[in-house]
Amino acid sequence: MRVYTGTGDTGMTGLVGNERVHKTDLRIESVGAIDEVNASIGLARVAAAESDLAAPLEWLQSVLFDAGAEVASPDGMIMAIQESHSVKLEQEMDRMQADLPELRTFVLPGGTELAARLHLARTIARRAERTLLRLHQADPLRSEFLIFFNRLSDWCFVAARYANHRVGESDLHWKKFDA
Repeated sequence: MRVYTGTGDTGMTGLVGNERVHKTDLRIESVGAIDEVNASIGLARVAAAESDLAAPLEWLQSVLFDAGAEVASPDGMIMAIQESHSVKLEQEMDRMQADLPELRTFVLPGGTELAARLHLARTIARRAERTLLRLHQADPLRSEFLIFFNRLSDWCFVAARYANHRVGESDLHWKKFDA
């Protein structure tokens, strides 16, 4: 099977069910935003290869792939994201936070390579969430879907702190500097 088909050469692409839309359609923009999150999670997963975060990151990549399919399917043909996905993220956050020092100030992205990659994934997840919310205003998405994307960036933040903590690296705390 060839990767290139030529069917998108005129600026159109297909949704699930073969509906053709412009590549600038907000639904396609949303699928692309989810794909960016997935790629950033993949980048973090490379750095997490020897970590207990590797399995949750692998799970997230598959869930994000399914989320993209859900957005690419008009009329609810695919309903991949469920409440249980958000519950799993919350349970993982609770598990990780049990070992973390109390948060008393803003945290800057960085520390270990894994933590920095997770912070990057967090920001990309927030941007994807904003794109999905714009789509939701035009064509409502299920609440389970929106909740999952809100939890995802929270999970990335906690996982970044956890990645630093598990190797003895402190969070990078924000400090006010005078000009």
